[in-house]
Amino acid sequence: MAPVPTHVIIWGYVGGGVARGLCVGAMVTAVSLFFIPLDVQHWWVVVTTLLLTSIVFALGGLINAVYARTFDDISIIPTFVLTPLTYLGGVFYSLTLLPPFWQGVSRLNPIVYMISGFREGFLGISDVGLPMTFGVLLMFVLGLYAFAWHLISRGVGLRS
Repeated sequence: MAPVPTHVIIWGYVGGGVARGLCVGAMVTAVSLFFIPLDVQHWWVVVTTLLLTSIVFALGGLINAVYARTFDDISIIPTFVLTPLTYLGGVFYSLTLLPPFWQGVSRLNPIVYMISGFREGFLGISDVGLPMTFGVLLMFVLGLYAFAWHLISRGVGLRS
């Protein structure tokens, strides 16, 4: 292992993941402008949510990569965790349409807060308040960072 501090290794991978995510997002946005104008209500909310969401997914990808033993292992988390969370996260419906019990269950889903932040930024409406949205996203960043730091500092998946 190189004599580089653990946090530098983590932020190097996360920086690369965020950069790739922002590049893909910029390309998708550029293509979408041919079909519909971009109407943003609160730019600062969109940018903040975009950065926090990108960091969460980059940290999650790093943790997934550390545990993956084969190339096929990489697809387990996106297929069996992210896809269901996305469909159950209020992407295609508002949480207010759900009965109270299911609204509470949905609030356990971190994707809800990402979607809510983007809805607030683009549409000016959201299912969850901005302090809660940013608080939950920051907690996920800190929690995933701490877990990634623990794994990388112990050499899990890095040393053979």
